[in-house]
Amino acid sequence: MSEADQRWERIRNILLWLAAPLIIGMLAASAVPQPVVGVIRLEDAIYSYSAQTTIKQIQYAINHPEVRAVVLVMDSPGGTVVDTESIYMELTRLREMKPVVTVVNGMSASGGYYLSANTDYIFAKPTSLVGNIGVIGYLPPAPFVIEDIITTGPYKLWGAPRDSDMRQIEMIKQGFFEAVKLGRGDKLTGKDSVTFSGQIWSGIDGLKLGIIDEFGTENDGARKAAELAKVAHYEVLDLAGPAGIQPDTFLFFMTDAEGISLPYPKEAGVYMLYIPPLPVK
Repeated sequence: MSEADQRWERIRNILLWLAAPLIIGMLAASAVPQPVVGVIRLEDAIYSYSAQTTIKQIQYAINHPEVRAVVLVMDSPGGTVVDTESIYMELTRLREMKPVVTVVNGMSASGGYYLSANTDYIFAKPTSLVGNIGVIGYLPPAPFVIEDIITTGPYKLWGAPRDSDMRQIEMIKQGFFEAVKLGRGDKLTGKDSVTFSGQIWSGIDGLKLGIIDEFGTENDGARKAAELAKVAHYEVLDLAGPAGIQPDTFLFFMTDAEGISLPYPKEAGVYMLYIPPLPVK
């Protein structure tokens, strides 16, 4: 082998030693999935089906390591207490592992805001509706005798005395207040008498009161979530598809004789729900 050939052999070996780590690194990087910011949309009243689908998407985010953060897109007036609490508990599990950011589009009221307060950051629009912190419930009627029905106790037919239901509603209300205080902490700037008055605010007023953190869109929410998760070059993915969510046809609200939806739930119960005033005829 000539001296020139030997020199070229040495240069080739050096190039191979330099290129090998780069090639190995590129192959390793291609095997690692791209970071994902998952989007979960809660754009309905909170009841059994919407809670189940939301929880299913939360569990998908928990179980898939490529999902590094979540954006909860909210447009909800709230709903049943038990279903809202179910989502809240799963959100708490998710936040122990990954950051969650809320983006409010139209509304995050009552139970919807209860969930928003359990996230790391809240964006809304200036005209979004937020707050309505509190609980409503239907009290049972005062017991009376129905001749054709035999019951084994005075409250068998009604479930509980009225004052018992009132105490239950008060207990749920206090739990709601504490959840908001825990979630928002020092960000709340208003007096408790204002914050917990049950009022619903525009995003502008919500920002002044510390009910939300900033005005922003879904894109802003994704960027914030990625920042909190410390990831770049991420993909934004709606989790409904991967989680196998199917559309639902259940009607949560009452309808009138003409089939027009009313702002009242079909079933009696205790709710974290915003009910707007009916228009004056």
